[in-house]
Amino acid sequence: MAADQGPVVQSALLRSELVRLRKERGLTQQQVARELEWSASKLIRVEGGASSITKVDLDALLSKYGVTSESHRERLQSLNRGAKERGWWDSYRDYVSPAYLHYVGLEAGAAFIRQFQIGFIPGLLQTPEYARVVTEVGSVDPQKVDPIVELRLRRRSELAQREAKPRQYFVIDEAVIHRHVGIKKNRAIMPNQLRSIAERADRDNLVTVRVIPFESGAHPGLFDSFTLLEFEGGRLPDALYLEAAREEFTMIAGNDPQAAKYAEDFEELLEDALSAQRSIELIRHVAEEMS
Repeated sequence: MAADQGPVVQSALLRSELVRLRKERGLTQQQVARELEWSASKLIRVEGGASSITKVDLDALLSKYGVTSESHRERLQSLNRGAKERGWWDSYRDYVSPAYLHYVGLEAGAAFIRQFQIGFIPGLLQTPEYARVVTEVGSVDPQKVDPIVELRLRRRSELAQREAKPRQYFVIDEAVIHRHVGIKKNRAIMPNQLRSIAERADRDNLVTVRVIPFESGAHPGLFDSFTLLEFEGGRLPDALYLEAAREEFTMIAGNDPQAAKYAEDFEELLEDALSAQRSIELIRHVAEEMS
């Protein structure tokens, strides 16, 4: 199951566990480093995720923290091995920012993905044709369009292959479904996109799509698109990502008050949104009108 979450989440789980073990024993980073004859900066880098850790060094830390259970030690060693593997998203590092790739790495291991989008269909719901149009309309280098579209579509396919698939909950503004994206290229792009959303929400009980209708008036999502990621078992804090620009994300840790505020905003957006059934009915209706 750990490998199913990808190297970014496995690394975060390992670091979180090591920090917890150290603090449970009332030890500072300086004390542990001194007793292991390490530099303090070495342990700081390990706990902060700035450097990897060898099997020997991990064994030394676990012994220092009194971890004697073989199953516990092997679980952490397994996380360490997984953390050193390359994520499938690494092959796109020449085309998108490190911040976006870090987001993709965490998304790949999330148990619950909640997202509000103000301007576009959420990336995990986009058809290839829609994804290409919205990628081309920005200031993206034409040579990067193909790999960026491929990355966006692969995010969805990789999540679908996980043993423990994530719950996905999307809220979109009604303006998003009325904008006839792709009309200058092919009138069928947007209605096909809308039908794709409706069909997926109908057949996949892990995917929910809700629409905030115009009649709801102003709402907390008018200014930001954002994503909230939650992880299995509560062993990692939630993560909030704010989308500043195309494929540009700012991460805010779940223990930050701003993250709590966006979680509250999401619940308020749900109060303004149509039910899941009525949302899909509206999406299908708009698709027919466009056709």
